[in-house]
Amino acid sequence: MIADVLAETTTRMTRAVEAAKEDFATVRTGRANPQLFQKLLVDYYGSPTPIAQLASMANPEARTLIVTPYDKTALRAIEQAIRDMPNLGANPTNDGNIVRVTMPELTQERRKEYVKLVRSKGEDAKVHVRGIRRKAKDELDTLKADVGEDEIARGEKELDALTRQHVDAIDEALKRKEAELLEV
Repeated sequence: MIADVLAETTTRMTRAVEAAKEDFATVRTGRANPQLFQKLLVDYYGSPTPIAQLASMANPEARTLIVTPYDKTALRAIEQAIRDMPNLGANPTNDGNIVRVTMPELTQERRKEYVKLVRSKGEDAKVHVRGIRRKAKDELDTLKADVGEDEIARGEKELDALTRQHVDAIDEALKRKEAELLEV
């Protein structure tokens, strides 16, 4: 019973860490990266559609990204969605076949803003992991009558170790992203 709770908790915490890493990837650094548009939704015939389903992306140069739509009628919608994207600062151009997105150079001030944004996302991810821990602890507490206090105490120690391990993983990813952001 305790092992089941811990296994489910490990899975949920691992997913939370992966979600945090994906979230970090959506924050712009000095280089153009297709992952920036990972969560971008395009209004395609009235329904929000992920850009990955509408177009392919290539990164020919360090600060340029080329978006090639599968359907040419979606070109304007893709261009508008990129233009409206917050925290990007890029002005996409459309030549009738592709959308070319050239990323402007990041200023030191903008880099610091992005570091704050990434730290905020990291803190949110850690709060989520701690919430998962709290739920698992509550589940362990409900098992007290069936198992025994010693087993529950061991389970809680394992739970704390799991939480520490996943919070450290988020901190490590955060540290890498900050270094990437501050690299000129």
